[in-house]
Amino acid sequence: MKQWFSPGEIAACAGGTLPGSVRGINRHAQRQGWRAGETARKAEGRGGGREYHFSLLPDDVQARLTLAHGPDSPPAKPAAEALWDGYNRLSNRQKDTCKARLKTLDRVVELQDAGSQASAAVAIAAREAGVSTATLYNWQELASGHARQDRLAALAPRHKGRDGFAACHPQALKVFKSDWLRDEAPCFASCYRRMAAAARRCGWVPVPSERALRRRIEAEIPAGVAVMARQRRDVSKGLYPAQRRDRSHLTAMQACNTDGHKFDVFCRWPDGRIGRPVLVGIQDLFSGKIVAWRLAETENKETVRLVIGDMVERFGIPEKIFLDNGRAFASKWITGGAARRFRFKIRDEDPQGLLTTLRVEIIWTTPYSGQSKPIERAWRDLAENISRHPACAGAYTGNRPDAKPENYGNAAIPMEEFRHLVAAGIAEHNARPGRRAANAKGRSFDAAFAASLAAPGTIVRWASKAQRSLWLLAAESIRAKKGSGEIELFGNRYWSPGLSAHAGKRVTVRFDPDHLEAGVDIYDISDRLVCHAQRIEDAGFDDVSAARDHNRKRAAWLKTIKDQARMQAELSADELARIYAGPLPQEHQPVRPVVVRLAGGLAGGRAAALAAANPDAWTESHEDNFAKGLRLIAGGRDGED
Repeated sequence: MKQWFSPGEIAACAGGTLPGSVRGINRHAQRQGWRAGETARKAEGRGGGREYHFSLLPDDVQARLTLAHGPDSPPAKPAAEALWDGYNRLSNRQKDTCKARLKTLDRVVELQDAGSQASAAVAIAAREAGVSTATLYNWQELASGHARQDRLAALAPRHKGRDGFAACHPQALKVFKSDWLRDEAPCFASCYRRMAAAARRCGWVPVPSERALRRRIEAEIPAGVAVMARQRRDVSKGLYPAQRRDRSHLTAMQACNTDGHKFDVFCRWPDGRIGRPVLVGIQDLFSGKIVAWRLAETENKETVRLVIGDMVERFGIPEKIFLDNGRAFASKWITGGAARRFRFKIRDEDPQGLLTTLRVEIIWTTPYSGQSKPIERAWRDLAENISRHPACAGAYTGNRPDAKPENYGNAAIPMEEFRHLVAAGIAEHNARPGRRAANAKGRSFDAAFAASLAAPGTIVRWASKAQRSLWLLAAESIRAKKGSGEIELFGNRYWSPGLSAHAGKRVTVRFDPDHLEAGVDIYDISDRLVCHAQRIEDAGFDDVSAARDHNRKRAAWLKTIKDQARMQAELSADELARIYAGPLPQEHQPVRPVVVRLAGGLAGGRAAALAAANPDAWTESHEDNFAKGLRLIAGGRDGED
């Protein structure tokens, strides 16, 4: 532990035994004679000042200094560094105040150098700065003991802002947070009114003002938690910085990514139906070039298979491909047999998918994530250049329900014409020069792709003629019927003598969905060819496309902000409803009158029946006796002498 301490370090550990300011410690040292002898020394470094030995200090101050500066204590920041840390946290207005104070102190030094006495210099500088001399002396005390270059930071205002919040009953705070952090995103004022009404009814005190509670909520609930609880999850996702991925280490056709895009254009299909077509494409990750694409009515596994085949035939087989978890891409026709698939039930008898058979590494990505699938950036470019093309006037639908053009629905572009428009748009997209991507270096995507393919280090695998049947035909594992072993597929029946040995067993059927009448190839479960089966009955089912589109689960740092939001919102909507509802009103019991009117006018038979059922009931004899009693009270006798 060190043995010499500055006045600032001693004042920080004074604890009431010694003065708590640098100026006070210096005065105390002068009165006590600390500066004489070897118990004081000149401080090292710039700024001057003195340091005092540990033995001069009282026992309690020594104990606190040992605690603060002992060998096991964490190293404290130097005094100058701590001052500047505080200065850097000040606002511009507060920093201007520090500069004005330092300018005034420099004016005092300037006047003293000119021959003025210290008191006169302080008075003149204080009058010029518009402050009192006491204030100026306080500034001098703040700056004393610090190096000249640190005086600006030492003159920072010492007043502290609000360091706490108004008291609030825990249940009231819990109710408010649970109400405000609901999916419906109610406004702050309405939540406060409901909570205040419940607090008055339940006796929750104290309850702060709305403004005070707003300050507390803004300080206690992180912005990300509030966004996650009150807004859409994709808005919360935007609070996390996107990852920047470098593609310079790749080569052409080493890695690709694929996705589908639904055009905001009405098209008329050959059979007269009108709809918005879907573009399924594959992009080379190194260059950004779109290497294969097809248009279809929906994003389906058949179109994905054909687009992959187009890419393999033209440019070769990539090593990796990035897919999202949509049904069309995760279909077993495409990725069956992959080590990790997160859609559909995986069975041992599932056939090998197209990409799995071609030995392409499959990497699953987040749907609708531009960071993980750069092709979505290309879709935005094509949507602007194609969907808003003059040829699509009247057929453009707008990219949002509230952004429909005035001529919405006035026309529908023929499908073949739109196909030519897309082909021209993609060709222009690939050939456009001046690309700012790192690998393009100002060239077009086509030029960057061709240059990489021509490089000696680029190796691309190519498919054989036998492998081409993998994408021209689709695979499905079904069970051959017992007996004859015939195969029924999409309402069509297929048979060959070779199927007799596989009756009742599962086989893999490979076929072209656009030409079911051409027959199918039959493979056993080990992917060995069995035979080619011809169709023996035409059921007319030639189109097997299906429309399915689904999103993948959210990354795991969001589950964290959602869990934080759930922790803040401790009460469910049902619990909030019960708290706001209050006690049920009490039911009022009927009040009977003091005097009960007797029912009369009963017939003789009915009176007798009532008397038999209730001996204590009022009868006619009771009535006669009651009348006689009244007359006796009145002083007369009925029919007596």
